[in-house]
Amino acid sequence: MSARFSLAGRKALVTGANTGIGQAIAIALAEEGAAVTCAGRRDCGDTVETIRAAGGTADEIRLDFADPMAATGLFAGAGYDLLVNNAGTIRRADSAELGELDWDEVIDTNLKALFFTTQAFARELLGRGKRGKVVNIASLLSFQGGIRVASYTASKHGVAGVTKVLANEWAARGINVNAIAPGYIETSNTEALRADPDRSRAILDRIPAGRWGEARDIAGAATFLCSPAADYIHGTVLPVDGGWLAR
Repeated sequence: MSARFSLAGRKALVTGANTGIGQAIAIALAEEGAAVTCAGRRDCGDTVETIRAAGGTADEIRLDFADPMAATGLFAGAGYDLLVNNAGTIRRADSAELGELDWDEVIDTNLKALFFTTQAFARELLGRGKRGKVVNIASLLSFQGGIRVASYTASKHGVAGVTKVLANEWAARGINVNAIAPGYIETSNTEALRADPDRSRAILDRIPAGRWGEARDIAGAATFLCSPAADYIHGTVLPVDGGWLAR
């Protein structure tokens, strides 16, 4: 592989790595040579097994980001220099009916945990004068409003903002902070949409690429942003959406 894209010698933490986008990212980073810790509130054994079967290096840790401070003690002396914040949750309800508990659970997991996990990661690197990269998983709803997902939309707008402010503060100190905004991706979270012929057709009609995205589409972008090829990219929220926003 080209050294510009190699992750050999790097150590990554990928959150929400048990399935879907997080799993694909963890596997892709390992394919490029990174040692990957797969974190999630559910078992990540399938991801670890897949990486090891292909000759890669991986382990797992249980972390439930319903506790925003769940990962803050993880980084001291651990050698991580890549962080992918993928863990997230969603609640759907009419905005007139959304309850405080549902609001708080989404904001805590998607935004507060992301910030304090990244803060702990960066403190370790900055304290040692080391370089590193952060990739946050944002959303099309970092740009749009959506319907019946007020807390999720607020959290993902927040992810975009946090990505930019951390890039402003840390770019000159050797830490790249960027985000990816996935479009409509074939995961368990979109199964109901894909099973609805009318809704699925309406979505496909707007996507210039003419297909739903795959988790590996996001994994490729994440791997690039973690690589030396992205060293001069800071504060970007990169849509990987088949052209949805361009439409």
